[in-house]
Amino acid sequence: MLLKELLEGLPGLRAEGPLERTVTGVTADSRRVSPGMVFVAVPGENHDGHDFISTAIDRGAAAVICERNGFSSGRATKVKVADARLALAVASANFHGHPSRKLKVIGVTGTNGKTTVSFMVKHILETAGIHAGLLGTIRYEIGDRVLPAQRTTPEASEIQHYMAQMVRAGCGACVMEVSSHALAQKRVHGVEFDLAVFTNLTQDHLDFHGDMESYFEAKKELFKAAARGSKRGATILNVDDSFGLRLARETDVEIQLTYGVDAQARLRAVGIELEPEATRFIAETPAGSFPVTMPLIGRHNIYNALAAIGAGLALEVPVATIQSALRTLPSVPGRLERICAGQPFGVFVDYAHTEDALQHVLRTVREITPGRVLLACGCGGARDTDKRAKMGRVAALLADYTLITSDNPRRESPAAIAAQIEGGFRSVRPDQFSVELDRARAIRQLIEIARPGDTVLIAGKGHETYQEFEDTVVPFDDCVHAREALEEIGWGEPELAEAA
Repeated sequence: MLLKELLEGLPGLRAEGPLERTVTGVTADSRRVSPGMVFVAVPGENHDGHDFISTAIDRGAAAVICERNGFSSGRATKVKVADARLALAVASANFHGHPSRKLKVIGVTGTNGKTTVSFMVKHILETAGIHAGLLGTIRYEIGDRVLPAQRTTPEASEIQHYMAQMVRAGCGACVMEVSSHALAQKRVHGVEFDLAVFTNLTQDHLDFHGDMESYFEAKKELFKAAARGSKRGATILNVDDSFGLRLARETDVEIQLTYGVDAQARLRAVGIELEPEATRFIAETPAGSFPVTMPLIGRHNIYNALAAIGAGLALEVPVATIQSALRTLPSVPGRLERICAGQPFGVFVDYAHTEDALQHVLRTVREITPGRVLLACGCGGARDTDKRAKMGRVAALLADYTLITSDNPRRESPAAIAAQIEGGFRSVRPDQFSVELDRARAIRQLIEIARPGDTVLIAGKGHETYQEFEDTVVPFDDCVHAREALEEIGWGEPELAEAA
């Protein structure tokens, strides 16, 4: 591809040097530059790409896209733009031939539920015979390859690269979790969406966005992106959520389906039956009413299922196929993941790391627990600090006993984080909690004190297999530690059951 072709659609660029030269790729990571590639100098949160321009040139960059001058480009063509992040997204889509135009692309955004909804939608598509790729928090699935996820939504250049690989692998669709960070940083600007799904909006990431209004405006960008492309994508909106109602009023995209349990939505769940091993309800839809049975438990998973049903209907998947897919849903790692070793009490691992998510999962396990609910939870460091006391209050209200422990403290003091959670807990009640900063020990202690009929809930990290301390990442898996604790107290060789 010629450099001038790579730059098509970029507004207000100024170039110094030849544009007829051949380029071999595009990246914002100077370490990945090889001869002939284009380096985009993106100003980041921790590092500024402009500081690595000389490295990229030394590694053979054919061109540098930047926002400011002040460097010698040598033989590389210098392309100055107003917005390097936008340039990265546009150039990446151009280089890979706009692969999103060759796929049915479903974008899922919201504070909670993105991962489960994405897994559900992918399973519905696969059940319908549509090979679907996946980009999300837990992993990236490209054809038959499974890659560990570095972040919920990859960088713009990686998104286009992965989508191009999906096309080559014969995928007909891509289901993508779209984070608020990705939207704010224009990572999906070059993606054309067939469907944009909104799950909910509750407090999280305010360390990045500042306030809930800015957080909402970032989420709204997905629906603007859906309107931008040639597809004029449709939307699936949770109107039981006040921000979903706002989106329904403010979006420029055709509203394909609104969904909810309490609101007057086009897609509703009625006749709900919540059981320890399954959830049943009647889905009332524009295509008629039909029964749904799924192995996931909890009211929050009814919302997730409604979003997935809406996506399936919008993509013209037959109702019988949607029913079959939901009935045979595979487990979602770290989402109310049940650990079984024959013990007479429940053990679940869940990713709940916001006030709203913790509230939902605690209410779910309360409904299936005849005994006590025993909780281990913490909060991540270097993130939204306001939610810590709120999560402590939720734990105090809904758990019978809580061990406050470490999550990913990063560069903060684990004890200081725990103290903030404890403050929220004490505002509700002064007892029925302890602090144990060693997460493995906290898990073991709860399992040791569990009695028949109790439920142990290990919240916050879910599928993650590490802990972050300062600049160190150490292996840590809640599921592994729960299994080991069960084995140590004599419950045999644990096996992972189907996730609830």
